Amino acid sequence: MAKKTLDKLDMAGKRVLIRVDFNVPLDEDLNVTDDRRIRMALPTIKCARNAGARVILMSHLGRPKGEVKPELSLKPAALRLGGLLGIDVTMAPDCIGEEVETIIGRMADADVTVLENLRFHAEEEANDEAFAASLAGLADLYVNDAFGTAHRKHASTYGVPAGMPAGTRAIGFLIQKELKFLGEALQSPARPFVAVLGGAKVSDKIGVIENLLGKVDRLLIGGAMAYVFMVARGQGVGNSKVEREVKKKGKTIDVIAVAKDLLDKIQVADAEVLFPEDHLVAREPTADAETDVQGPEIDDGWMGLDIGPETTAAYREKLADAKTVVWNGPMGMFEVTPFAGGSRAVCDALAQVDEVGTAIVGGGDTAAAVEKFGLAEQMTHISTGGGASLEFLEGKPFETIEIIDDA
Repeated sequence: MAKKTLDKLDMAGKRVLIRVDFNVPLDEDLNVTDDRRIRMALPTIKCARNAGARVILMSHLGRPKGEVKPELSLKPAALRLGGLLGIDVTMAPDCIGEEVETIIGRMADADVTVLENLRFHAEEEANDEAFAASLAGLADLYVNDAFGTAHRKHASTYGVPAGMPAGTRAIGFLIQKELKFLGEALQSPARPFVAVLGGAKVSDKIGVIENLLGKVDRLLIGGAMAYVFMVARGQGVGNSKVEREVKKKGKTIDVIAVAKDLLDKIQVADAEVLFPEDHLVAREPTADAETDVQGPEIDDGWMGLDIGPETTAAYREKLADAKTVVWNGPMGMFEVTPFAGGSRAVCDALAQVDEVGTAIVGGGDTAAAVEKFGLAEQMTHISTGGGASLEFLEGKPFETIEIIDDA
């Protein structure tokens, strides 16, 4: 999707409303504990400031569900942004209203104002037309740089640009980067192209697996989702975590039945698909628990918590000559040290891929794993949106991007 970027807008003296993703974790003292998403937005913010724009930032934080919750205020994020920019950043008391309009009216060129949490208003997630119009009325230009919410048709991501005239809407550098790497991986990857999928839920990755089967050379499966496929095959999984059903749009989906259907599709696919042949297991998911290696099935009383050494070695081999790798979902419970080995091995392999090709990491837990292992700088690209990157890999259209002006 070739979309206009903000550097192609005439921003001097203009009020530029930028949708960022400052949905950052806070500790009990309301301090930002991981500012990566704020740092990722800096190139776009600095570009607007350098062009003489009056920069208005809007974001959500957490799930206040239309209620004002002080513990979910964006004030800590605004404070951290000010520290990163080395300037005083104004924090608005709300995201719409007369007081907000007055604050913005007093802004000078290159000033930065952060609006309060969009989701303090239920109208944000409802894509309410009047609410979107109030937000749009604050600015002359609109920029979307929040990939993490680009798959959500909310007021700030769709209603606002829908109500603004053509020629005033652009994407920021972060979304441009996401579209470049994820788009190239799907459309014209250097080969071999390998996808590594893990995590707990098959239901989140049904469409991703189906879409990737026709695109990748190899697909490596791990994490708790592997146990769903084991159940579908009639294999024992002991006490392992297994997603058996999920409710979507009011309907209950039999995940095991879906997995059986996927196994049939995998049988006739051109891609080479690998499942774990052994598992690192324990009786409980604690750091001091007794562990064992079992496979291909897991005994009663034990739970799978990571891929086993045989599978780890096989996956390393399948990644060794890869030129493009997309990884979404850890191989096990990486947060607990004894069960981090599989994810660490994949992470090490991707760091090697980055030297000769493209290594792309999905957001969410996968990004957290890479950060934990200290290898974030050795990845070609780490997506800022877990759910958004999954939907992109599934091939779903993003209306919030499509509505932006073409390049």
